[in-house]
Amino acid sequence: MEVLRATNLTKIYGSTIAVNKVSMTINEGDIYGFVGENGAGKTTFIRLIAGLAAKNSGEFTLFEGENHAIGALVETPSLYLYLNAMDNLMAQGKLLGITDKEKHKELLRLVKLEYLIDSKKKAKSFSLGMKQRLGIAMCLLANPKFLLLDEPMNGLDPEGVVLMRGLIKSLSEQGITFLISSHMLGELSKVATRYGFIHEGKLIKEITREELEQSQKGLLNVKVLDENVEKLKMILTKNNIKFDDEDGIKIYDQSIENIVELLTKNGITLRVITEETSNIEDYYLDLIGGFHE
Repeated sequence: MEVLRATNLTKIYGSTIAVNKVSMTINEGDIYGFVGENGAGKTTFIRLIAGLAAKNSGEFTLFEGENHAIGALVETPSLYLYLNAMDNLMAQGKLLGITDKEKHKELLRLVKLEYLIDSKKKAKSFSLGMKQRLGIAMCLLANPKFLLLDEPMNGLDPEGVVLMRGLIKSLSEQGITFLISSHMLGELSKVATRYGFIHEGKLIKEITREELEQSQKGLLNVKVLDENVEKLKMILTKNNIKFDDEDGIKIYDQSIENIVELLTKNGITLRVITEETSNIEDYYLDLIGGFHE
């Protein structure tokens, strides 16, 4: 099932086109990583889908028109800073008609805040990671099938990042679909199953985890005996294999197995072969560096 289908969604603030004709599809079960520089339009797009901002044009549909709850954590959690964790959940629950304390305790356990069940500690004293996870617990009160998280790992310490990552994976296994914006691309790559890259308000690329991993296969650094270098270059050229020789022999878009087989077949002694792989940061920077109207 399509959880979200956006078509030419546009939001304009004054003379700035914050979201520029964005079309996006998120399917049930996706953990959709939304990538873009500050000001690219990520938060504005999430606010549109969450109903926190009005579009100028375009359309979007949730759950193919079926009625299911969504939850959103945009920028910073909206907490009652002078209430403890349970009272925050109780206050939010009253708005939704959910006053079962056992449900609230269950949610605190789910987000790894069980130690706050009987605590009087006020939310103003919570770490950012605690606030983020309590915010997610409050979102979960309505049993949403779709969670929109805007920079959920921003500012977290290493332990908080690991806990957030584990929570996202756990909730995904329970059937929740995600749209997650983040500039912590290395962490995002550990949970996302699909990606959308936005630049200056435009969605310029969508790609699956598998497609991204395939594109990140890097170049091979090859060292052969000095007397074989020219022969190697001749063989690579003959086989239409892309390479450069500015700093040793670097071979592109080939597997180690293929190159070893080629050298063996042509009687070239291989000294060393290593693979350099790119990462999602490299992919993103290459993408926006090469993007033009």
